[in-house]
Amino acid sequence: MTTDSTRPLAVVTGASSGIGRELALLCAQNHHDLVIAADEGPLEEVARELRTVGAQVDVVKADLATLAGVDQLTATIGGRPVAALLANAGHGLGHAFLDQDFSAARHVIDTNITGTLDLLHRVGRDMRRRNAGRILVTGSIAGLMPGAFQAVYNGTKAFIDSFCYALRNELKDSGVTVTCLMPGPTDTHFFERADLTDTKVAVDKKADPADVARAGFEAMMDGDSDVVAGWKNKLQAILANVTPAEMLAQQHRKIAEPGSGRRA
Repeated sequence: MTTDSTRPLAVVTGASSGIGRELALLCAQNHHDLVIAADEGPLEEVARELRTVGAQVDVVKADLATLAGVDQLTATIGGRPVAALLANAGHGLGHAFLDQDFSAARHVIDTNITGTLDLLHRVGRDMRRRNAGRILVTGSIAGLMPGAFQAVYNGTKAFIDSFCYALRNELKDSGVTVTCLMPGPTDTHFFERADLTDTKVAVDKKADPADVARAGFEAMMDGDSDVVAGWKNKLQAILANVTPAEMLAQQHRKIAEPGSGRRA
């Protein structure tokens, strides 16, 4: 839907809850109109909240793992210049890889990688043409370690973390910035959707999504390359760079193996 608003437009995916909802609220509070998208959750409720802050809001309920979903989102943007793209949509998946339904694993890959890159390609080209725009992509510190019993998810985040640095370099002289938000475990619906509720990582204390979103939003507005939210996660990220991969995989097994939450 095209409007006459002079406020800059922000597009936030995965906006129905958690980090994405908080990112959308920060955009509205910082005088952006919004297009918000998610495949499930109370998007209309989120939109009402954003409108109370003064934002004009379009809602897109679509599966961004699919071409049709990304088409629907870009059609709603409708050629309007996007000042900020906050690509936060993502799914997890617990259990051993060979025990997973591969269609579920494929959906994680298509959501976290394929759909995200499709959207970045479409919106990013227009930003580059205009020599202006900010991109925030939600990666994860999970991308820094082999994720035993969460192998597909961690693998997708390793891809996204790496991709963000590469895209940022390609756009360094364009006026478009790329920032990678790298949270650790955060208090969202992620663990229920990923079937991880009986794991140690699910029962341990987690970060507040509002704090994580603020760290990401501020880094995006400052044009930073990345931000690891939380001092414990910063320490973990540093240690991941000097710890052998086999050891990291074993450490991850202890927190993500089914039943590990009952042994905690």
